[in-house]
Amino acid sequence: MPPLANQLNYIDPTEYLAGERDSEIKHEYLQGQVFAMAGASINHNRIVRNFSSLLWNEMQDQSCEPVTSDMLLKTADDKYRYPDLMVICENDDSSDDYVRENPVLVVEVLSASTRRVDKTDKHLEYLALPSLQEYVLIEQDFVEIAVWRRSANWQVSYYYLGQTVELESVGLALSVEAIYQRVDNEDMQTFIEQQAQDSSG
Repeated sequence: MPPLANQLNYIDPTEYLAGERDSEIKHEYLQGQVFAMAGASINHNRIVRNFSSLLWNEMQDQSCEPVTSDMLLKTADDKYRYPDLMVICENDDSSDDYVRENPVLVVEVLSASTRRVDKTDKHLEYLALPSLQEYVLIEQDFVEIAVWRRSANWQVSYYYLGQTVELESVGLALSVEAIYQRVDNEDMQTFIEQQAQDSSG
């Protein structure tokens, strides 16, 4: 039960889930409180689209699949999140078609407004999920991908342009360039210019 000062605004998880299905605005749920989700930039959308498409192209015949930010993730009995992308499998325990509970991979794209939560609160919630094998954070304003792996005792690895991200959870390797395709930031502009110079001789 939340502190007495917050009880007047307390929303039961069942009430939240019922209301969320009819809501035009997505809300995350944390211990009786709901928080509206902000819109996302074009670069954010491009990264999520690229990552999801790359995964789906290789996973169409597998028992696991990528889903994007319209799917809720239950991280605790009183916590529900909307990851930018996650990979779920057929053996997920959830009986609710709008909620998953056992992702093997979770991806968040960072922005100024979400960076702190993605790196702290959500980080702890996601890594506590027994099913999770990898957590990926992707910067949108510059090129950097951070991956935490259960197999590495949750030690972080970083990836940059010219490198390949190994995703053990799904058995795939994705190039950083492909993940950032059409993303407009200074790193990508410099990379594209250098490629053009190299191809012209």
